[in-house]
Amino acid sequence: MTFSWTPHRFAGGALALDVANSVILRFDPARSIDRFADAGQLQAFPQAASAFSAERALFGDLKPIHPASRETFLSLREAIDRHFRAEVQGTSHPLLLADLLDNAARLLRQNPDPDGLEAATVHSALRLLSLPEKQRLKICGHCGWLFVDRSKNKSRFWCDMTVCGNRAKAARHYKRKTTGGTAG
Repeated sequence: MTFSWTPHRFAGGALALDVANSVILRFDPARSIDRFADAGQLQAFPQAASAFSAERALFGDLKPIHPASRETFLSLREAIDRHFRAEVQGTSHPLLLADLLDNAARLLRQNPDPDGLEAATVHSALRLLSLPEKQRLKICGHCGWLFVDRSKNKSRFWCDMTVCGNRAKAARHYKRKTTGGTAG
């Protein structure tokens, strides 16, 4: 299956979260899609991240991952998701942080190229760990993606208003119209 890397795919607000969000509908096994399962998509991701990621000014043009780093990179992606998802849900555990840091170190030892997607993803994850932004991490109420809420009053519910927000609003509108009542 071929995908397009559009700005919506970079709604996480941090490269590390965009990498974690490369698994669509992560918690719905029947519909879940790993966009990085296709090697071509994984190789196309750095160019799209260089154009659309909120952190693109920090990293510039990113090189694709080295083929030998693929499995380690995917392990890092899963460690990022587990750690930051637990942070948002209030179930964080030191072992999740240790796993994230261990995967990051292993990946950097394997491929230390500072211009590669690997180093940029590690850098992004470490920035999220060290900045006050981690209190702004949220999980999209529609698609389940992780994102940084940069709204003034920290009130975002969706990773991307133009996609998930509109879908949620349309669903509420449809429910109101079909039931004749209010949808909450």
